[in-house]
Amino acid sequence: MSSITPKATKGPAGSSRPARTISILLVTLIAFTALAFIQGATKVRLGLDLRGGTSVTLTPRASEGGKVTTEAIDQAVSIIRQRVNSLGVAESEVAAQGSGTNRQIVISVPGQTGQRIVQLVGQTAELRFRQVLAEGAPNATSAAADTKTATLPAGVTPDLNAKYAALDCTNKTNLQGGSTESPDASVVSCNRTGTTKYILAPAQVIGNMISKASAAIDQQGASGWYVLLSFNGEGTSKFGALTQSVTKLSAPQNQVAIVLDGLVVSAPRINEAITGGSAQITGNFTQTDSSDLANVLKYGALPLAFNQGEVLQVSPTLGSDQLHAGLLAGALGLALVLLYSLLYYKGLGLVTVGSLLVAGAITFLSFLLLGKWIGFTLTLAGIAGAIVSVGITADSFIVYFERLRDEVREGRTLRSAVESGWTRARHTIIVADSVSLIAAILLYFFAVGSVRGFAFTLGLTTFVDLIVVFVFTKPFVTLLAQVPFFSNGAKLSGFSAKSLGTVIGTEGK
Repeated sequence: MSSITPKATKGPAGSSRPARTISILLVTLIAFTALAFIQGATKVRLGLDLRGGTSVTLTPRASEGGKVTTEAIDQAVSIIRQRVNSLGVAESEVAAQGSGTNRQIVISVPGQTGQRIVQLVGQTAELRFRQVLAEGAPNATSAAADTKTATLPAGVTPDLNAKYAALDCTNKTNLQGGSTESPDASVVSCNRTGTTKYILAPAQVIGNMISKASAAIDQQGASGWYVLLSFNGEGTSKFGALTQSVTKLSAPQNQVAIVLDGLVVSAPRINEAITGGSAQITGNFTQTDSSDLANVLKYGALPLAFNQGEVLQVSPTLGSDQLHAGLLAGALGLALVLLYSLLYYKGLGLVTVGSLLVAGAITFLSFLLLGKWIGFTLTLAGIAGAIVSVGITADSFIVYFERLRDEVREGRTLRSAVESGWTRARHTIIVADSVSLIAAILLYFFAVGSVRGFAFTLGLTTFVDLIVVFVFTKPFVTLLAQVPFFSNGAKLSGFSAKSLGTVIGTEGK
């Protein structure tokens, strides 16, 4: 039974529309490539597992009188990010992972030794200025200047004296600092080196009264590096009153202790009132010590205390090895997909080659630009997500190619089969990619650590697959259907009688 085939017109099966679609795609790729160069996004940002560096995980806990809240965690992230950035290290990352108040803060800094990072970000930076009530040896048993009379200094209660006697500053566990001291109560404390212990009065000046902190060096060499503080209006007034009140007292009560995270950094003697709104913190600092202390002070105290979790250090050599291994795995997977497509689909496999090249170009540009715009970092888990996406992309090709060949087997011409096959295949492709996208989104928002990197990359590359199938794969097949080599069912076209198990007929049955 014969049928009448209408004359082909310009449209989905015509020559102008698919060519125009592919041309727009290529122009867009060129435009985004130029944008990447203009913005200086010429390298993919690599995670610590691929380039080496240090990662520190902090678990928040409430300090005295406080509680863990989402707002406090967000504030802590902001302060820690400023501290880490003050190191001058490019591409460092500070982020909260998890949900609600169970979140952890993960700090990732490339190319830095872990110890300095742990010290810098782990300090709560609660600064107090307290009058010294008593001072003694690290293992003194009483605050009384004369143990025979057992007369305690003014302001020192028996309870404080008992705590003072119980504190052993030679025990290193008492030199780790903390953030549980109340500014409104008298406390006992050690200095940072464990050589002296103190009874200290309630704090009259605290860290949030500081407006500026900077590292400086004594040009005459008397005190070396120190930290210069400037107070705000309230701090200037209270610091002036504190120093005025102790100038006429005898030692050690004429000293003001500078307490950071529960440990005394220094306790200088005050000879005259300081009303100019500035002060110095000395303590045998190196340049790095003074710079780090100034940085943690000027960005404010953390609203929470933290328990240090995992500290992961990756050497640049190991990172490079892992990068090469990930790229090799991706290249092998891609090569196998291409080989399979060319062997099974023959000439039609060229569509797979072209589509994967376009998908690779879009993905690479996305990595470059997202790294510049939102700080996207490619990790080993991210490479795994990209490798998995190659299989997802191959599934889209197979669905379309098999539906196309089915349409030809039913007797349609290749140009007609391209359209009818696409109509039937695109729904399946959209549903399959949507499932992958949903899985990636759920993983990203509910997982932590490297799994989020895998999820982000998987979701991104799945979305790229949808773009490529619609704006390159299908238009490219439409163009190939107009080439006699394919439309006439040449031996290596993928549409030969042997490949299809039938003979290409005319449209309809």
